[in-house]
Amino acid sequence: MKLFDLQQEVYRPLWLRTAIVAACLGWAGFEFASGAPFWGILFGALGIYAGHQFFIAFDPKPPAGQKTDNRKDDA
Repeated sequence: MKLFDLQQEVYRPLWLRTAIVAACLGWAGFEFASGAPFWGILFGALGIYAGHQFFIAFDPKPPAGQKTDNRKDDA
């Protein structure tokens, strides 16, 4: 079990992945601007990690054995 499992199905939409990375890096900038370098480094590292997991290491295909058809049966 990972501490932060960013390879889940919920993170598939591109807009959500982009928003999470932008929010983390934006908050890091805010913390640096307000004179809190510890929190700036913390959120900056989190934003960089999320960016790597979402855009470099992210596999948009569903895990093996998972049903991808969300249609309801007509029976």
